[in-house]
Amino acid sequence: MAQVPQTFLDALAVRTWCGLALRSLGRAREEIDAINVYPVADGDTGTNLYLTVESATAAVEAVFAGYEQGGPSLADALRAMAHGALIGARGNSGTILAQLLRGMAQVLAADGAGDVSHVDGTDLRRALRRAADAAREAVAHPVEGTVLTVASAAADAADGGEGDCRAVVLAAYEGARAALAATPRQLAVLGRAGVVDAGGRGLVTVLASLVEAVTGEAVPEETYAGAAGADVCPEAPEHAGEGGPAYEVIYLLEADDAAVTRLRERLDTLGDSLVVVGGDGLWNVHVHVDDAGAAVEAGVEAGRPYRIRITHFAVGDVHTGGERPPREPAQRAVVAVVPGEGLAGLYAEAGATTVLARPGEPPASGELAQALRRAHAREVVLLPNDAELRHTAAAAAEQVRAEGVRVALIPTRSAVQGIAALAVHEPERRFDEDVVQMTSAAGATRYAEVLVAERQSWTTAGICQAGDALGLIDGDVAVIGPDLTGTAETVLDRMLQAGGELVTLVVGDDAPEAVADRLEARVRESYLAVDTVVYRGGRQGAPLLIGVE
Repeated sequence: MAQVPQTFLDALAVRTWCGLALRSLGRAREEIDAINVYPVADGDTGTNLYLTVESATAAVEAVFAGYEQGGPSLADALRAMAHGALIGARGNSGTILAQLLRGMAQVLAADGAGDVSHVDGTDLRRALRRAADAAREAVAHPVEGTVLTVASAAADAADGGEGDCRAVVLAAYEGARAALAATPRQLAVLGRAGVVDAGGRGLVTVLASLVEAVTGEAVPEETYAGAAGADVCPEAPEHAGEGGPAYEVIYLLEADDAAVTRLRERLDTLGDSLVVVGGDGLWNVHVHVDDAGAAVEAGVEAGRPYRIRITHFAVGDVHTGGERPPREPAQRAVVAVVPGEGLAGLYAEAGATTVLARPGEPPASGELAQALRRAHAREVVLLPNDAELRHTAAAAAEQVRAEGVRVALIPTRSAVQGIAALAVHEPERRFDEDVVQMTSAAGATRYAEVLVAERQSWTTAGICQAGDALGLIDGDVAVIGPDLTGTAETVLDRMLQAGGELVTLVVGDDAPEAVADRLEARVRESYLAVDTVVYRGGRQGAPLLIGVE
């Protein structure tokens, strides 16, 4: 059904825009994924843009749902859209789109605009210009022929016209479409592959939805795919060289402006494709690096990073300026849910795509399904590393199986079981055999965690008081003690009474400094044939995880 035409932008139009953009990106997702060759040919730009807009749409719907009568102001709707995109931004293009929306909100939802019910063409022109400028400022090293070029062209075209919102959105859309068609002549990697820029293609789709929301007239989809077959300019600028960093690192960060300025400088020395968007204490950080752990540590030094996602680019990726078309899916990959930043880096270095799960923030099935897709493989092994995530992981696996990917869910109940499974993973083996070996290794690993009770409660080991140390073995409380280190020693002794060859300790930031040394010494003195390995887990849920295999 066509939307009602109007000559201004109001809260209802913003809501309509979100819904239309989500629907259009859903239809175009696979096409956009297929032309994704820059900055990394990882085939997920369409999916990332869809998930970013999905988060923005959910935020806007939540604002509307909060009103029993009437509805939110334009400023409320725009702020919700921008905030939802920021916290849900995925990938390079999704992060840039979030900043584009934030730039618009900075103009249209500025202080003092709370009582404004709608804006006219002049305001919208200023908003599109601020959006393009804000996105360019957020990228450490802007490259022409990308979504940044398309956004600037949209703003330029809008600036050059006159009239109401209808005229502005039509001019912006046409300017963006023309710029998209020219991207293969600006960026050689696009010209060689015979495609337009994937991020720019997504932005044109979003602008087409804005046209429909404001004018009520749908833009024919076949007219805004761009001219993929444009002539190539051999001297077109090309970002970096062959190869490139091995990991994509994305996280939300709570930090002040000064800390983020230092973070930008630090991350710029670690890798490329650096985009930092946001403000007012909340940021979305995106970077491609070889040292994923260092990128996360830089975030820890700047503030509080969370929702950390680390993706290992498969061998053979066209990272920047590659000579080949979009890569074929890898044969096999591993996706793992991990409780802390340190383990995220450890798993990623072992080749796994990771999803960070903080206490009270378990990943939803959609987030796990997206991680399975990001692995970009024909066969994927999923390690949930938490008994409570079993059903969520199963739902995610079913979603992706329906798309033709072979997914095996290994029911790991702790990150230490996942470490054991990953240690025996061999991509060259037959899939079934590899899954059996990984499942066997995980099953042979007993797991424990030592944490501090928050309140008095009944447990399987008796009544605990707030502040007591609790030792859980295989999920059940087995030891209650006055301090964490002593309780950990008792837990370890109980576990080793049944035998074992290797003890794995994952030490969180909240653990006592000497706990790892005490436990290692105890193993050396009392269990001569047992080896110990220690990992730093970062800000994980439990101060200490223990595995015995």
